[in-house]
Amino acid sequence: MVSTQGRLAAVVALSTLLLGGTGAQGGAPPPVTASTVTARIDATRVSAAVTPYAYGMFIEPIGGLMNRTLWAEMLDDRKFYFPVVAEGKDPPQPLSVEGKPALVNRKWRPVGDEAAVTMDRTQPYVGAQSVRVAVDAAAPRGFAQGGVGVARGRDYAGHIVAGGTPGTVLTVALVWGPGAGDRQVVTLPPLAGEWQTLDFAFKPGADTADARFEVTGTGTGFFRVGAVTLMPADNVDGWRADSVAVLKSLRSGFWRLPGGNFLSNWDWHQALGPRDRRPPVYDYAWSAMQPNDLGMDEYMALTRLLGVEPYVTVNAGLGDAHSAAEEVEYLNGPATSEWGAKRAANGHPEPYGVRYWNIGNEPYGWWQIGRTTLDYFMIKHREFAAAMRAVDPGIILIGSGAMPDQMHPRDAKENASLDSIQAKFGTENDWTGGLLAKAWGDFDGLSEHWYDTVEKRPDAPPADELMEFARAPANQVRMKAEEWAIYQRRFPAMARKPIFLSIDEYAYIGAGTKPTLKLALAYSMVMQEMLRHSDFIRMSAFTFGISTLDVTPAGATLNATGQVFKLYGERFGAGVIPVAVTGDAPQPYPKFAVGYDHPQVKSGSPTYPLDIVAGLSPDRRSLRVAVVNATFQAQPLSLAVPGVRADGAGRVWRLGGPALDAQNTVGAAPQVTITEAPAPSLRGPLTVPPLSTSIFEFPVRMGASARVAGQ
Repeated sequence: MVSTQGRLAAVVALSTLLLGGTGAQGGAPPPVTASTVTARIDATRVSAAVTPYAYGMFIEPIGGLMNRTLWAEMLDDRKFYFPVVAEGKDPPQPLSVEGKPALVNRKWRPVGDEAAVTMDRTQPYVGAQSVRVAVDAAAPRGFAQGGVGVARGRDYAGHIVAGGTPGTVLTVALVWGPGAGDRQVVTLPPLAGEWQTLDFAFKPGADTADARFEVTGTGTGFFRVGAVTLMPADNVDGWRADSVAVLKSLRSGFWRLPGGNFLSNWDWHQALGPRDRRPPVYDYAWSAMQPNDLGMDEYMALTRLLGVEPYVTVNAGLGDAHSAAEEVEYLNGPATSEWGAKRAANGHPEPYGVRYWNIGNEPYGWWQIGRTTLDYFMIKHREFAAAMRAVDPGIILIGSGAMPDQMHPRDAKENASLDSIQAKFGTENDWTGGLLAKAWGDFDGLSEHWYDTVEKRPDAPPADELMEFARAPANQVRMKAEEWAIYQRRFPAMARKPIFLSIDEYAYIGAGTKPTLKLALAYSMVMQEMLRHSDFIRMSAFTFGISTLDVTPAGATLNATGQVFKLYGERFGAGVIPVAVTGDAPQPYPKFAVGYDHPQVKSGSPTYPLDIVAGLSPDRRSLRVAVVNATFQAQPLSLAVPGVRADGAGRVWRLGGPALDAQNTVGAAPQVTITEAPAPSLRGPLTVPPLSTSIFEFPVRMGASARVAGQ
């Protein structure tokens, strides 16, 4: 089921990754002799070439998730949406639609006399209130926030927007330990009565995840603070330089942004102009405050830094078609247009030229703010499409679909099989079919989201548990392919005007999904299942882009999941032409019971226990064969490739590690790595190591029949 539940579980999984936790492990059974697997590769049966958007990423500002990983801001609630009160006196925080908060913001707490700290609602700098502190000459008074992560010797820069009684001495401090010397104090220039922006800088003397940032004053009268910020000094346009550099290496093709459930109650207009002046907002989808520092200009800067295309989702929850059209004009319109002029005034005279646009996020879901009926949303979708295309006729529109296997009632516990969902096609439980039937011509592609939950198999032998863990999430992709074939039969227009599918949110979630080698094997199978259907799965976006990283205050590195995207992006990337793979060993059904959100289909190639995809390089001079071996044994492999001649020895790029629970963490030598080595020729015997994903590349010469069919 795709819901707040699913994405909240993904958030929990990511926070476990960032804060530490236990990973999935499994003991290896005694080695046995494996039979040779034979795969037949038919280079005359080709699919559409892999697009640059096959390995994209999705991002959503949920709670403080972005600040902990990619956005450089280190302080929570930097514009004082919540009152500054002593611990235990916080007002109740509204909960999400499911009654659950997301990641909780750190709170500001009074320093000194707590009665001296009040909230000023009469003349706030931004939003509804600013903080006001009555000072005293005898002892500092103010407020502080703990739980800030810093790295020893790193430079940090910030500023504070403050005002108050002239003569008040205002200081900021960074405290990284209990000793008297474990702090750096900066005395700021004298205050004036009006708001002024004052800069400061720190260089901590130790690593800690629990530094404290303090703002205090002495004198007579008062001081007030409207906004404060603290970032690593090497941030790039507000983004963490270390995280951006690692993510850029993935060459993801595109990022989908800015959400997500968050999007359906967010007004993009409010996040323009100087960041300190943007009012903080409350995200009722995730029960979290957002300082509103991330607007469309910041997201466009991110995609530029990453070298990827932006894919923008517009608010079709509480939003309207007019606002969506204004957003298109802001991002794509000339500087002479109304909203293009506003963009230029904000420092960006040239249009961003965003091509891919998505109308709404999961509008079908009971968890979604602004959720409507299918018939009503079809009216809404058509209005959005007309208004947005009137501004820029060249945009590529993607409708928010949901196939019947995803459309469960709130408390349903049903297994979705192709038989069980037949009655749902053409009903309120078929939003993809609704778009095809009622909005044809008003979209170029359709989106699909899936989240697969790890099953508990306590009684399964290690070999069976591993195989079923690794195979499970790819079934979500296979189910989409089976349903797509049904739509092609129901809607003949799909043959006359091909449309595409964008799986622009997906993740394997729940206990046991810390990014280890074990999880990497499962995501490798997901990649391969999508590659099998390149004729219509043209885009995908992983939840979340930052889930490919291990991140600490000291740095960032690719985790095991990130290594999967790096391997496939580099070795089976844009332009590779998938070809048919057959064999005599069909993938079996699971041996153990699965939960309601696991589709009852069989993903994978007929080469069990291996999973294999193959493709030709864009120039058809090499054959690439990707093999996932989610077993504890080395597997002999024989390739039969009629009509193709070997042209020398090959190479192999292999993702692997010393154990299932191997992982990559900042500051340690990576355990899950990609290695390159020589491989025998295409006709030679191959051996695929246990617990590995391998991509072989063989130089080849195409025979006449294969060459003609592949043109």
